[in-house]
Amino acid sequence: MNHPPLGACAATVSGIPAEVKLATPVLLLESRAAEIRSILALAAPEIRIIEELSNSAEVETCEIWLGEPDRAAALLRLGYSPRWLQSTWAGYKPLLAPGLPKSYRLSRAVGVFGQAIAEYALTHLLAHTQHLRRRDLSQAQATWDSGTPAGLSGARVLIAGAGEIGCDLARFLRPFGVTITGMARGAKADPAFDRIIGPDQLLSAAGASDFIINLLPDTPETADIFDERFFHAVNPNAVFINAGRGTSVVDQALISALADGRLAWAVLDVFREEPLPRQHPFWTTPRLTITAHVAGPLVPNLMARQFLENLSRYRQGQALKGQVDFHCDY
Repeated sequence: MNHPPLGACAATVSGIPAEVKLATPVLLLESRAAEIRSILALAAPEIRIIEELSNSAEVETCEIWLGEPDRAAALLRLGYSPRWLQSTWAGYKPLLAPGLPKSYRLSRAVGVFGQAIAEYALTHLLAHTQHLRRRDLSQAQATWDSGTPAGLSGARVLIAGAGEIGCDLARFLRPFGVTITGMARGAKADPAFDRIIGPDQLLSAAGASDFIINLLPDTPETADIFDERFFHAVNPNAVFINAGRGTSVVDQALISALADGRLAWAVLDVFREEPLPRQHPFWTTPRLTITAHVAGPLVPNLMARQFLENLSRYRQGQALKGQVDFHCDY
């Protein structure tokens, strides 16, 4: 479809492009819709947000969708389809389900989650090196524990997933004086890392790492990658953090590694089933910290900024930031 030239919007918010003009509505499919709606209302009041799905005729008119892939997939199954979907997730696996159309343009969220996940990882790395759990116990017992913190300087960090978020995390870690190894589909060079290895070197790298942070997406290649062989190869003093996908970890293999003393600590933010069932053994596994999928929360202002930047590109027929190639990206 050919679109008219862009006009100017009435306001800008935190760096959001000012040159946005939209004559068509946008279907908002997002659990944090109220926050995104309020930002877009200030930044681009010309945009008409549609959230009511019961009006099929109105949904049919929305050529642009903005929201979560699982919600979008539900509409695709009903026969609706956009011309462009801006995902608010970094991943988009629900949209790859068999039978769903792939004739529309899809862009995933990029530049939105890196700092949040870096802060999450740093929180747990520093908690471990500063012995915060031990400090809490000594305070509760009124005992004076003057043990020296280990510090992060010189620590060896392995980041499984050397994509955009992994690079952001590496850049946040760099000032702490750590050695950073990334793992990607194939060995390559990137200034954010000291080296990047392929999956064939994962086991040897795990044995030489003090911290292992998983950021891998959910793909057939990454399913069960952290299995018995992996947890037998890890440095027994290492900390394992999973902020990627729960399907990457074989649950029982991790539990056994912690129980047998083959791993110092683990931090899990993602799980095969969420919410984590109350009867799951993770709840009672020693030296395991559980968080409820909070490592990479959506930052509405950043998401709105990417959407409006891509909106300008879309209407000018340009490539989208974070554009997905359904045939090559997975």
